[in-house]
Amino acid sequence: HVFLAQRIMDDIIDLELEKIEIILDKINKDPESEEIKSVEKSLWENIHHKTRQGRRTGIGITAEGDMLAALGLEYGSDTAIDFSTEIHKTLAVEAYRSSTMLAKERGAFEIYSSDREKNNPFIQRIREADKNLYYHMIEYGRRNIALLTIAPTGTTSLMTQTTSGIEPVFMPVYKRRRKVNPNDKDVKVTFKDEVGDSWEEYNVFHHKFVEWLRINGYNPDEVRNMDDDDVDEIVKKSPYYRATANDVNWLAKVRMQGQIQKWVDHSISVTINIPRDVKEELVSDLYMAAWESGCKGATVYRDGSRSGVLISGKKDKADGIRKRPRMLDADIIRFNNNDEKWIAFVGLKDGVPYEIFTGLADNEIFPIPDSIVKGKIVKTKDEDGRNRYDFLYTDKYGYKNTLGGLSHMFKPEFWNYAKLISGVLRHGMPIPSVVNLVRSLRLDNASINTWKNGVERALKRYIPDGTKAKGKCEDCGSSNLVYQEGCLICRDCGSSKCG
Repeated sequence: HVFLAQRIMDDIIDLELEKIEIILDKINKDPESEEIKSVEKSLWENIHHKTRQGRRTGIGITAEGDMLAALGLEYGSDTAIDFSTEIHKTLAVEAYRSSTMLAKERGAFEIYSSDREKNNPFIQRIREADKNLYYHMIEYGRRNIALLTIAPTGTTSLMTQTTSGIEPVFMPVYKRRRKVNPNDKDVKVTFKDEVGDSWEEYNVFHHKFVEWLRINGYNPDEVRNMDDDDVDEIVKKSPYYRATANDVNWLAKVRMQGQIQKWVDHSISVTINIPRDVKEELVSDLYMAAWESGCKGATVYRDGSRSGVLISGKKDKADGIRKRPRMLDADIIRFNNNDEKWIAFVGLKDGVPYEIFTGLADNEIFPIPDSIVKGKIVKTKDEDGRNRYDFLYTDKYGYKNTLGGLSHMFKPEFWNYAKLISGVLRHGMPIPSVVNLVRSLRLDNASINTWKNGVERALKRYIPDGTKAKGKCEDCGSSNLVYQEGCLICRDCGSSKCG
């Protein structure tokens, strides 16, 4: 295959030379003066001269990340680096052999000189790998001054549905955005941007990950319909786990590029992906490591430095929806509303309310001792595949207890509104804003209004003391209101409201 590719590329060089000659002929025939034409003419004459003298080509590869995954090798590991290096060594030797065979048949490139490159480190590596090839090269020369490269192959990888170049997979599962018309039938609008355009986000699976799913007994269509947590668990079982563009150790990737560079005579296109919050010193260290490893070039991409259509689902959630782990810490809050006992289960992520379940405290439905004020909310699935939320707690004797199905223990209307409020919390809306939102709800049903007051009271506890509140004092009309221990305090007249 290398020989055939080398022969085709050598033919393409002749076609390129002919095309440049056509361009030069047109420039000569143009009516403008030589003074005007000289700059462009000189440019094309130099390109023609260098092309004819060296006959450079660029044989390369793509889908190296998929190859390593198919072999069960973790990208960036010592074993994977050694294997990749051996692959590129073999490719380099065979490419140089093909160029030597073409030189025997068609002649060497014009400026070939074995004396000029006898101390070249790359040529010395070829000599160590295959002495017969080296001596044939001295006898016949080479057809091409240099003939190996690893291009970005972005469009090529889209056509082949593989990873590009020597890069790892960007993500086995990611999201794409497309602009949609909200008036179209069955259209799904995920969000509207700042100019009012409607967009849909949808999951995309890496093609070779789909292949892995099929080989390992998964139905890709069923996996597409799973929630993110379940998909993540499947990804962990695949060879792409910890082998994505953002997972691979940065220095290991630079080292891998450096090892491969020993067998590539042109440059290698590789991008080192780093988080947006890294320090400048790290970027400097990566470039220094690339230079020390023998790389001809390196590209560092800091997350978020350029926006695009391809996005990470995880990153999107970090900036917007905070992804829910399987288990959350939880507080139990008990309070009275209109002489009725109420209970709230508040799920916390990083100490901040993430979800809330609240309703009337029925001892038969919620047989939880009053001494229990903390526990865990666990997200699981019913037999029919629907999400269920269980409450786990440890009693005073040290025994672990489970209260199953929080979502089914409250009145349906309470549960539906709780999902609404929980959705707002997950998007990271500040707690005071959530409280104001709940307070502004206009609900006709008396029990729902009571529920609304309960949610407001429960969430106020998580507002930091001293946080400025909206509205005016009912006693003096001042707008100088702050939250203190979950209560509204007027700093001007001292009145407080905790309900």
